[in-house]
Amino acid sequence: MGMTTRLIVGLGNPGSQYDWTPHNIGFLAVDTIAERAGIRVTRPEAKSQVGVGKLAGNDVVLAKPQTFMNLSGSAVRMLLERYELGTEELVVLSDEAMLPWGTLRIRERGSAGGHNGLNSIIGSLGTNEFTRVRLGVQPEHPMGDMADYVLGVMRKPEREVAAQMATEAAEAVELILSEGVGKAMTRFNRRVESSDQDLE
Repeated sequence: MGMTTRLIVGLGNPGSQYDWTPHNIGFLAVDTIAERAGIRVTRPEAKSQVGVGKLAGNDVVLAKPQTFMNLSGSAVRMLLERYELGTEELVVLSDEAMLPWGTLRIRERGSAGGHNGLNSIIGSLGTNEFTRVRLGVQPEHPMGDMADYVLGVMRKPEREVAAQMATEAAEAVELILSEGVGKAMTRFNRRVESSDQDLE
């Protein structure tokens, strides 16, 4: 593996019943990246499904932790150790219930913002200094139980937006790898909402 190996992790829950839930949009994004790059993410390794290949001129490890969301950190830590990578080589893709559907947010660091997968990763790595691509899945109406919402199966219109966001997320990751996170932020962090402060 060359110097430029990057670990790209999508967050989700294993099991087909979670496939089209908002909380699994990170898995969907990694599947889309894999498809575009011709990588099969099927090898069981480090509590994850893993695929290795090339993306945007870089060696990449694509991974979908199979630990369930709130234990994602242990898988990410094992992956970084296995491939001898630092947190600066890590990119995490996750859902973000504070951002409207169709919106992407790229950040180089920051809090978990209430996301139990990011929370687990920050806890396991002991740092919040890693790149993340957050995909907006905000409910149209206020929700009593957000857990029910992010684990509920999407309707057809939401699936179409989710697939489109997964493609944008793949483009964003390709740009992060080829031209750096700053360029990707400029291009993809377009629509600024007032709720943005909560996500710093």
